[in-house]
Amino acid sequence: MTLVGEAIARYHKLIESDPYIDLAWAQELHDRKRALKLEGGPLSPVLRPHFLTHRDYANLEKAAAALLSALDRVQRLALSNPTLLQRIPLLPAERMLAAAEPGYSSCGVFGALHANLNNGSMQFGGHTAQVASGVVYGEALSDLYYDAAPVKEFRRKVKLKKIGGTKPLLHALLKTYKEFGGKNKRPAIAIVEFKQAHANGASESALLAEIFSSSGFPTQLVSPDQLEYRGGVLRQGEFAIDVVYRSVKLQEFLVRFDLNHALVRAYRDRAVCMINSFRAELGSKKAVFDLLTDEAVTANFPAQERKAIKEFVPWTRVVHAAKTTHKGHIVDLPEFVMKHRPKLVLRPNDDSAEIQPVRGADVDDLGWERALRQAMRVPSVVQEVAEPARAVFPMLQYGSLMMKEMLLDVQPHAFLNEVHGCSTWLDVASPAAFSTLTGLAPTFLLEGK
Repeated sequence: MTLVGEAIARYHKLIESDPYIDLAWAQELHDRKRALKLEGGPLSPVLRPHFLTHRDYANLEKAAAALLSALDRVQRLALSNPTLLQRIPLLPAERMLAAAEPGYSSCGVFGALHANLNNGSMQFGGHTAQVASGVVYGEALSDLYYDAAPVKEFRRKVKLKKIGGTKPLLHALLKTYKEFGGKNKRPAIAIVEFKQAHANGASESALLAEIFSSSGFPTQLVSPDQLEYRGGVLRQGEFAIDVVYRSVKLQEFLVRFDLNHALVRAYRDRAVCMINSFRAELGSKKAVFDLLTDEAVTANFPAQERKAIKEFVPWTRVVHAAKTTHKGHIVDLPEFVMKHRPKLVLRPNDDSAEIQPVRGADVDDLGWERALRQAMRVPSVVQEVAEPARAVFPMLQYGSLMMKEMLLDVQPHAFLNEVHGCSTWLDVASPAAFSTLTGLAPTFLLEGK
């Protein structure tokens, strides 16, 4: 049995024995989440942390670092080459804002890769150009679980290590502000988000504001409609803003506002350091992986990056009626997609609540044909897909302990293209199903004593 397998078996045996089987500790954990305003967050009611070995984490860190460098390189290449940029479906306003220089060198200060770790194999199927909720909530969860009664007993036999992320996050923000030319030693930070009610807990932005403020940086949560730009200064009332921490997706912003908005004008004038910049949105487009897996595009990339792409990035193409290449062969893309359904997945170019990814293995030929027709209408990509990683987790549901097989998505966190920590997201194994069991699980590194 593997080190992880042994740890899981030991932990499950522990919580299914006295004194933990009555779940009083689980209720206490739930109460502590509520007291810390975590209850309303994207958390799974999981009763076991996800375990990674130091070796697995080191391999994840190394591969992710090479791919982050390649992603940054391919975005820069696209921004300087209109033909390549045309291959990434963008709204006209997105294209215009991508052309505006943010005042610092990084395409994306924060980000997270999406990794599938399964039986020693590793694939990265996507990238999010913003701070994953796992950085903030994940660190808080790790602190909670680390001191939970069964985990404390478990640690007497197995050494666990927490992997945080909020300190590297703040460090990356301040380093970028300095490169931008910021002079304020204690820059005022506005976390810009569309404010919404969080009945059962605090938003990620509210938690982050507490972290920034406690570190000595004046921070306020600001809605875009509260911003004013006058006298060369971006403000919310009398609060003059040095740094905008953007927690608003650009497409959601463009639904409500035009390019004359105060935030856009201040950004274009470089009156404010915005992190992430508007051009960072390129990194969240699935179509970037089309360029990344096109050997004609990456031919001059460093050998280490090309090797990482070949080993860890699934073949990806923007869906359209055209010829393309697959493993050196020219294929008709729609025909290829229909023929190889079990090995492929269709994903919208932009993360969307309305359009979900469709795995070919989860539908029949008719369902796949419908999904392909939709992908031809709405900007989408097709990707080769590996068998998803699965693991059994103990869950607290309706006051009882249950064992449930879940899908795992491990997300290494990126700060200025360096990896610091990771988070684990669980999803139900049944396709296209909504479940209250999905969400974030704490992640620990382990090694036997």
